[in-house]
Amino acid sequence: MGDAEWRRIAGCRVVMSWPQSEYAPQASTSGSLRARVAGVVGVLLIVGGAAAVGVAVTAQEHAPQPSLAAAGAAGPAGKARGPSLRRSLPVSVDIPAIGVSSKLLHLGVNSDGTIQVPSLYTRPGEAAWFKYSATPGQIGASVIEGHLDGYHGPAVFFRLGALRPGNRIDVTLADGITAVFRVTGVRQYRKSSFPAKAVYGATGYATLHLITCGGAFDHATGHYLSSTVVFASLTSSRPAGGSQAGD
Repeated sequence: MGDAEWRRIAGCRVVMSWPQSEYAPQASTSGSLRARVAGVVGVLLIVGGAAAVGVAVTAQEHAPQPSLAAAGAAGPAGKARGPSLRRSLPVSVDIPAIGVSSKLLHLGVNSDGTIQVPSLYTRPGEAAWFKYSATPGQIGASVIEGHLDGYHGPAVFFRLGALRPGNRIDVTLADGITAVFRVTGVRQYRKSSFPAKAVYGATGYATLHLITCGGAFDHATGHYLSSTVVFASLTSSRPAGGSQAGD
């Protein structure tokens, strides 16, 4: 896919084709949904931006913005493959540095091919794993989305921009293992130039990407103008009730 096509993936309600299989979500369901997901998918999140409530903005509560010092890297240093885990569905995510502890919804795409996000009415405090991405700890990019704010104030990923390289992210899996990730970089992108290939594309190591809205809120359009993305890499894992291994 050419650079011009990737640049078109810029914000809410973006639907496009994925002619290169290494970037396409792998659907696990059958029938028409499988065909639809393989052909078109709304890639950006845009959590908080879909309904674009901007509650935190109007209430003068300003979400932390990523600093230039936190930009770091989009992946681990060097070319080593690093550790990995077998496929197991994620159950919850914990980010001690910003006080996040959330069960994980499993969401896919809407009937029009746009990416699903948690309900702003009932679940602004819960994050969601994009079920057509790798499971956390598998080789590849695992994507977790969350709202910046909701109708009643800050939501689950309100403080995502405050993370820094080295911060820990724990994802508990259905098999009882906890995948331990370390943040490598925190970046903010204008939705008009969102790097979808880097965020959703194939990788040769186990990586986790957390996404929420960010930047300025445009009251005219009812959308945030940017997205905040946290890049993290798997460093170790813990068995259920056991000690950490591999860090």
